[in-house]
Amino acid sequence: MTIYCLRRTIRVTAAVLFVLWTACFVAAQAITTYHVDNNRTGWNSHESVLTPANVGTSSFAMLHGVTLDDQVDAQPLFVPGVNITAGTKKGVHNVVYVATENNTIYAIDADTGAILLNPNFGAPVPRPLGCGNNGPNVGINSTPVIDLSGKTLYVMIYTQGSTGPAYHIHALDLGSLTDRITPRLVVAAHTLLDGTTFNFNATYQRQRPALLLSKGNVYAGFGSFCDRSPSLSRGWLLGWSTGTLAPLAGNQVLDILASSPNNYFLSAIWMSGYGPSTDASGNILFVTGNSDYSGTTYDGISNIQESVVKVSSNLTTVLDVFTPSNQASLDQTDQDFGSGGVMVLPNQPGSTPHLAVAAGKVGSMFLMNEDRLGGYSTLTNDVLATYSIGACWCGQSYFVDPRDRIGRVVTSGGLNVGVYKVQTSATPSLVKVSQSPSLGSTVQDPGFFTTISSNGNSNPIIWALSRPAATTGSPIYLFAFNPESVTNGTMKQLAKIRAGAWTNKGGNANLVPVVANGKVFVASHNQLRILGLKSPSK
Repeated sequence: MTIYCLRRTIRVTAAVLFVLWTACFVAAQAITTYHVDNNRTGWNSHESVLTPANVGTSSFAMLHGVTLDDQVDAQPLFVPGVNITAGTKKGVHNVVYVATENNTIYAIDADTGAILLNPNFGAPVPRPLGCGNNGPNVGINSTPVIDLSGKTLYVMIYTQGSTGPAYHIHALDLGSLTDRITPRLVVAAHTLLDGTTFNFNATYQRQRPALLLSKGNVYAGFGSFCDRSPSLSRGWLLGWSTGTLAPLAGNQVLDILASSPNNYFLSAIWMSGYGPSTDASGNILFVTGNSDYSGTTYDGISNIQESVVKVSSNLTTVLDVFTPSNQASLDQTDQDFGSGGVMVLPNQPGSTPHLAVAAGKVGSMFLMNEDRLGGYSTLTNDVLATYSIGACWCGQSYFVDPRDRIGRVVTSGGLNVGVYKVQTSATPSLVKVSQSPSLGSTVQDPGFFTTISSNGNSNPIIWALSRPAATTGSPIYLFAFNPESVTNGTMKQLAKIRAGAWTNKGGNANLVPVVANGKVFVASHNQLRILGLKSPSK
C-alpha cells in the first residue's frame, strides 16, 4: 500500500488564525498472494470504492468479460501501476494476473479488460492418472505469488515432456512475464524409516495448494491425483530461495513409513487450493489428508496424516501438530481433515494472542492456540474449542467489525457463510453472530471460499463464490453480504450476480473472488469476469 498526503498551513497571528490540514489518500492495494496475506485472512482492508450502499444497487454489475484459453483453478492476483515492457500495449497499467491450466499466464488491464500479455509455458499434462478431480488439462493448478519489491511473479508450471510430467518453478518479470532466472526443475529426495531413499516423482504428485512467499523463500505443497497410486505419492512441502531458485536443504515428507498394511501412504497436502500460512515467526502451517485406510499408521512423527502441522521456515523441523481424536476413522472413511486450510488469526488481545482455525470434510472447525496446537489424544481434542460449520472443502476468512473493533472469523462450510465473534477474555472462544442465506442446494461438494473488503474497519462486505451444481455448464454466482445488517441472525444479501461458468462437473470449482481498487475479479472456466460500478453513462 502507498499513502500520499497533502498538507497546508496558514498562519496570521497566534491570536487570530491557525489552520493546519492534512489530506491523505490510499493507492490501490496490491493482492499478491492467495487470500491477501500469509495469515490467509482473505481481508483487503484498503477498499474505498465498493461499499454496502453501492454494491446493493443495480450500478454494481459486470464490466468486462475476458476469454481465456482454459479452466482456471488459481486465484487471480492484482498489482496497480505495473510498467508493461513487452507486447504491443506497453506502459503503466493496473494489472490482474490470471494463470490457466493450459500453462498460460495472462496480464490483463484491470480497468479495460484488455489482454496485455499472455505467454504460454508449455504443454500441460492431460488428465494425470485418469483423475477426474481436475480439468482435462493440468498445467498451472496452484495460485502463484508475487514479490512486489523484486517485481517478480513466482509460479509452478506442470508440463508434459518427452520423458513424462515435470514441475518447474519460474520467476517471471512482472512487466514482461519472461523468466528473470533459469526455471528450476523440481526434484527432491527423503530417507524413509528403513534407510531407503524416496524420490519426488512428478507423475504422481499434484501441486494444488497456493504458493507461499516468506523469509526470502518460495514454498509449495504437494498432494496426489485422486489418491491414485498411493504407494508412490506422499505429502511434500518444498522450498526454494527467491534469489536463485536454489532448493532449500530441508524438506518435509509427511509420511516416511517404509511399509503399511495396504501399501498406502499419502498424508497429502492439498487443502482445496488454500495456501500454507505463516505465523509471526515465519513458521509454516498446513493441514494434511488421509493415509492408509487401516487407520493404524499414525504416530505423529513418521506419519502425520489428518493433522494441522507447523514446521520451521527452513523445513528441517516439525515444531507442533494437532490431530483430531477421531484420526483413525478419518483415515478409514477418506474424511480428510486436509480438505481445508489453516488460517492464522492476527494477534489478539489477552493472554492467548496467537490463534488459528482449521476445518475439513467432517465440518468440525477447531480453534487452536497457535503456540501449542494440541497434539493428539484418542480421548479428547486438546484445543480451545470446536464448532460445527458444515462439511468444508473451504477455508476461513477474518476481519475486524467496525461496531465493536473485535475480530470476526468467517466460515464457509456447508452452504452458508457464518460469522463468529472472537472472544478473548479468559479462554478464547468464538460466538456465532450471524449467517448468510444458503448459496445453493445442489453442489459438487459442500463448502466454498470467501474474501472480505472494507475501508479500514468501515463498510465491510463478505464476498463468496458458489460452487456450481454437479451438472455440466452450471453457472458460478458471486454473492455479497453485509455483516453489519443482520435480521434474526441472517445477514443482508447485497448482490447475487452470475460471474462465470464451470463445465467440469467432476472437479470442484475451488474459486476465490479477488476485490481490489473498486473491482471484483472472478476467474472460472475459460474466462475472467471483472465486476464493479457502472459509470452513469452506461
